[in-house]
Formats: sequence, structure tokens, C-alpha cells
Amino acid sequence: MSNKIAFPMYDLHRPDSEALIQAVQDLLAARGVAVTPVWPQEDLLSHWQDDELLLSQACGYPLVTQLKEVQTVGCFHYSAPGCEGIRYRSLLVVRQRDRHKTLADFRGSRAVCNAPDSQSGYNVFMQMAAPLAQQGIFFNEVIFSGSHRQSLVEIGEGRADIAAIDCVTFALLQRHAPQLISNLAVMGASRAAPGLPLITAKNTPPSRIALLRDALRQLVSDPAYRTLCTALLISGFSEVSRQDYASLLTGDYPQP
Repeated sequence: MSNKIAFPMYDLHRPDSEALIQAVQDLLAARGVAVTPVWPQEDLLSHWQDDELLLSQACGYPLVTQLKEVQTVGCFHYSAPGCEGIRYRSLLVVRQRDRHKTLADFRGSRAVCNAPDSQSGYNVFMQMAAPLAQQGIFFNEVIFSGSHRQSLVEIGEGRADIAAIDCVTFALLQRHAPQLISNLAVMGASRAAPGLPLITAKNTPPSRIALLRDALRQLVSDPAYRTLCTALLISGFSEVSRQDYASLLTGDYPQP
């Protein structure tokens, strides 16, 4: 077992991502667990299904639709606007000139989503649009960009009109790529849904999962890692179960 670890979902500023990997690697080493950092670029589904995976951050929608055998470890809390405990929101982002509109005003428009298996960029977006549809159709066109960052580019350059963007991603881009969103605006937001789950392979024993949780609790509470967590907007950690994500299929998200 190679004990692979990765944090691919909010890798928007590589130095911070590398520091997070190193911190978790050190915390696990102190508990007698050697790990192998990996940097998956594409085919995240195969990465998440790797039997050698010790820890990674996934998306909640694939968890409930495609990752039937992986185990949940927990979920970070984030301090970005739109987050509450383990929950986060998708922000409806448009061009500045459209900032006073409502979602209903975008009937017949062009939507852009990062990927069809994304909770924040597609699933919740379609759930929000569904009650406004006429004969099952709301958007005139839905295109897929490959990333939240690229979805914002598509709006800014006029190839799409509206997107749903993970609020943590948006906050990190405000910090690291402000020029990308300088002409864009947040028009609204989704209800709060369970955030990105931290997962491990199906064969990871309970004793090893307990060590992972202990290390992640120290990461978010030890003053030695406060600067790192602040940079990544990480403010806490909680254990989660698969049941916490069942609502993603229905859109009936229990609120705090």
C-alpha cells in the first residue's frame, strides 16, 4: 500500500496546496504513517477510486452517484462567504451589467458549468433552474468548461451568461486572480449543501481512518498551522458519513 494523499479540488494557488500536503504528510508521519503525495490533473474519478488512496478531497455529487465503495473521513469547514460549518453554497455569477437580475431572467440564456458531475457547478444549478423551466427547458444552451475558473472566463468573454461557482473557489480566486472576476458579479446563491468530502479507499482499516481524523483535527486546531489554514480558508474539520450527502440527489438540503 502506497498511502497516496492529494487535495485536488481547491488547488488554485500551488504554494498553498503544497504546504497543505506537506503539513498532512508531517502530521501523519508523527503518527507512524508514511504517505505518497500525488497531484492528479485529470481523470479524478480514477484517482478517487484508487485502492491505494489514503486521503483525498472529492466532490459530493460523484460520492453519491459514482463512488459507491470509498469511505468518508470528514469534511473541512471553510470561512469563505457562503459557508456554514461543513456546508457551502454555489454563487450565481454573471456580468456586472446583469447583477440586478434574478435567475428567472436568464430563461433562454447560455449557462456554463465546470463538469456534468459537479455538485456546485452543475447539479445544484440544474436543481435551482428546474422549477423555472417551461416544458422541461430553461437554458437555451449549457456548455461545459472543464473548471470553475474557465467558466468565469467564458462569462467574462461573452460566450456564456451565467454560472454556478463554488463559493470557496470564488473567494480564493478573488485573492489570487482578482482580474478574472473584476467585471463579474454575484447575483444570488444556492441553499447550503454538504461540502467537499475527504475520502479514503474502501480497504482503509478503521484504525487508519481514526489516525487520519486525529491528524486533520490537529491541522485545524494547532497554532503551528494557523497561517496555512487561514491562507486556504480552512476553519475547522468534522467527521461526516455518506448519509450526510444523500440530500444532494434530491436537492432538499437540511439547513442548520
